[in-house]
Amino acid sequence: MAATMITWKVSLVLSLLSVSSLGVRSDTLGNAGAVPPTCMRIECPSYEVIQVGNGYEIRRYNSPVWISNTPIQDISLVEATRTGFLRLFDYIQGKNNYKQKIEMTGPVITEVLSSDGPFCESSFVVSFYVPKENQENPPPAKGLQVQRWKTVYAAVRQFGGFVKDYDVGEEAALLKASIAGTKWGDAVEKSKSAGHPSVYTVAQYNSPFEYDNRVNEIWFLFDIENGVQTM
Repeated sequence: MAATMITWKVSLVLSLLSVSSLGVRSDTLGNAGAVPPTCMRIECPSYEVIQVGNGYEIRRYNSPVWISNTPIQDISLVEATRTGFLRLFDYIQGKNNYKQKIEMTGPVITEVLSSDGPFCESSFVVSFYVPKENQENPPPAKGLQVQRWKTVYAAVRQFGGFVKDYDVGEEAALLKASIAGTKWGDAVEKSKSAGHPSVYTVAQYNSPFEYDNRVNEIWFLFDIENGVQTM
């Protein structure tokens, strides 16, 4: 088991280091609501499925805990994710104040934040889901911070292949179109108007050696206001 986990950790590092040079893209997944196979092997945040629609899924995440980089300024989500994950990988390997090793989890998420930076740069926050056994007291580390989400909703679109910079904008646009005119689309827009920091979030689950059944996701995070029925 220990050898398997070490292989997985190294695989994910190689994935994030090499993805920009692979040039592999598969068709968008057609089965909204599929549980990423990775989550059958390693711990992922728990959620409830509220609704499965045409090309999207609505989830309710129940207060997950993340360890996150401070915002990274870059023109590339792929490059920002690589930079952020290397810091997080060092963290789970014991480069933290407690010198404590932490089990690999999924997914690694990259939040794309609104930014007025120069040269068309965006601001990215790369995060690692903290396993339940470490959530009460996550080891602190310089340059990283704990995010304790309250209950939050997510409109989710799944897509396959290796994440590329030119893919994520297209997938986010498709997700926006699929929830347009629904109560979920309205809730997402209201959350943005209320100052929700995320433009969208990209979740990556797989190691680079898994060429079949790859699952990535676009998330629109939002809050539910009083009066919006979830069931």
